[in-house]
Amino acid sequence: MEPRYSRESKCYKTSRVFPTDVNNHNTLFGGKLMSYIDDIASIAAHKHCRRSVVTASTDSVDFLHPIKPSDSVCLEAFVTWTGKSSMEVFVKVVTEDLKTGNRTIAATSFLTFVALDDNKKPVPVPQVVPETEEETKLHESAPQRAELRRIRREESKKLAEFLTMKNPWE
Repeated sequence: MEPRYSRESKCYKTSRVFPTDVNNHNTLFGGKLMSYIDDIASIAAHKHCRRSVVTASTDSVDFLHPIKPSDSVCLEAFVTWTGKSSMEVFVKVVTEDLKTGNRTIAATSFLTFVALDDNKKPVPVPQVVPETEEETKLHESAPQRAELRRIRREESKKLAEFLTMKNPWE
């Protein structure tokens, strides 16, 4: 399988912040941004492997700066690392004050996707090759994040075994 460059998976999404998109603090509702993040990340993963993908985990979403109604919000996503059938996707969220032109990194996020065949079974993905300084730094630090994901997943499985599935009225 031929390796693919990070740039081949890059995609962008720019949106306005409308009154229906804000919370009680008059900033973009976090759930709305998370939806944008999952959407654009899934496109980047699909572009990388040219297969259907499923979100395996949202590894992190760090809200760094509030997004105001006077802002546009631009998301950039690309594959930073690959496993056998999994891909780590990085999403950078940049706001721009449409009146002043000031730009700020408002959030960053890492998600993991798994490529699926027509029977919805995991399939191998091409290796990713970084080129820019940003892509290289994210690629080199990916094994540490992968190990943290593995540990967190094991902890989640243990917790799931402990949790009850009873209805509250039982």
